[in-house]
Amino acid sequence: MALAQETALIVGAGSGLSAALARLCHLEGMAVHLAARSPEKLQTLCQETGAVAHACDASLADQVEALFNALPCVPDLVVYNASKRVRGPVQDLDPAAVKEAIETTCFGGFLVGQAAAKRMIPRGTGSILFTGASASVKGYPNSSTFAMGKFALRGLCQSMARELQPLGIHIGHFIIDGSIATGPCPEDDKLDPAAIARSYLDLHRQHRSAWTWEVELRPWLERF
Repeated sequence: MALAQETALIVGAGSGLSAALARLCHLEGMAVHLAARSPEKLQTLCQETGAVAHACDASLADQVEALFNALPCVPDLVVYNASKRVRGPVQDLDPAAVKEAIETTCFGGFLVGQAAAKRMIPRGTGSILFTGASASVKGYPNSSTFAMGKFALRGLCQSMARELQPLGIHIGHFIIDGSIATGPCPEDDKLDPAAIARSYLDLHRQHRSAWTWEVELRPWLERF
């Protein structure tokens, strides 16, 4: 009997890592769904991968719920790749802009993770992966907003892993420590988005006897 086709949902989709993930999932035979605030920007990627694009502001609970309800089935793999930065000295930051950035970077991760978990738990399988950054573990000057969001997202993932992995739901947090290449021939000092995507899928495929909840990825030239 043929195995059922797996389904992947990538939230916060764009032209970089998310596009690489979509291409790899498509090559692996998965049905791909992409979510973004402006899904029209994903038209070319959808034509390339057969993906379905959805409009969704991940920081709004009703839109996240509508997104999951619009899927034809419970996804096997959910990736949260949305984030927002507000740069500048603490004393100069606009509180409203900071709030919006944290809602995208972290609160949206909670909403997507919660929606995915509620649907995966009855089935007892599934992977929910979150994209972190150097700012998940190190606060840099003029980047306090990003650090707040990414630190919180990492804490969310650690708690979710302890709650949900015993129920069969694999939680993964990726610390992307370095710049992601944007050109077709990445330089050695940047992360190749296709290589990052492969690490995500490898974690999704891990046997449950040897699960990990967190992976750090960096170019071989990047300082720790």
